[in-house]
Amino acid sequence: MSQQVTPRRAAAALVTAALLVPLAACGNGDSKKDEGAGKSADGATTELTVLAASSLTDVFKKAGAVYEKEHQGTKVKFSFAGSQELAAQVKQGAPADALVTADTKTMDGLKADAGTPTVIARNRLVIATGEGNPKKISGLKDLADSKLKVVLAASEVPVGRYGKQVLDAQKIKVKPVSQEPNVRAVLSKVELGEADAGLVYRTDAATAPKKVDAVDIPDAQNAVASYPAATLKTSKNAAAAAAFVKWLSTPEAQKILQGAGFQKP
Repeated sequence: MSQQVTPRRAAAALVTAALLVPLAACGNGDSKKDEGAGKSADGATTELTVLAASSLTDVFKKAGAVYEKEHQGTKVKFSFAGSQELAAQVKQGAPADALVTADTKTMDGLKADAGTPTVIARNRLVIATGEGNPKKISGLKDLADSKLKVVLAASEVPVGRYGKQVLDAQKIKVKPVSQEPNVRAVLSKVELGEADAGLVYRTDAATAPKKVDAVDIPDAQNAVASYPAATLKTSKNAAAAAAFVKWLSTPEAQKILQGAGFQKP
């Protein structure tokens, strides 16, 4: 027996259908869009600004992508430069949430501005040469040859300080053709053929395997670079900054760092 549809019932059906349409839309496209955009459940996004040493450029970009994927609602933006430049930015009040330097000395000078640091990785120096090592450089002593164009980082830069340390220890005098503001600038000079050799971190040389060769320096003659990470006291996202710094010491983050050639803390 058929049931007659009254005007009242028809109106109720239309209202119900109108309510269901937007709900269905929210349950499908919008949720996926939010997930892809890194939104949290309430739609808010936290953006962290991390100041990091130049030698961390490649590995931190990879680590940041992994972190964002695992921590929906957090975006990590990196600013890379020489550690001494980053320290100057912090002291000048640059808006940032965390800092990772390539030495403990620079971080120790920021006790009034940063939280308690944690060393997340270590590194060592190598001699970067042109591809195929055309000048046949075999060790530190060769850098004293006046016919070689050697480039070093400036002494206030961690890698420059480490370089001076190892050269002084071996009583080797080098007259660099230039002194650069960070390790990537040193590497670039060698890549471009503007220098025959330069002292860089092992991990930096590894980023350009088709353009430079790396001549190992024996551990007994080498220096160990430490990378401390800390939150900044001026951060407006203190909890999120602390979570990121803590994550850098987790097995997952350490696997990424060590996969790029960094040593265990």
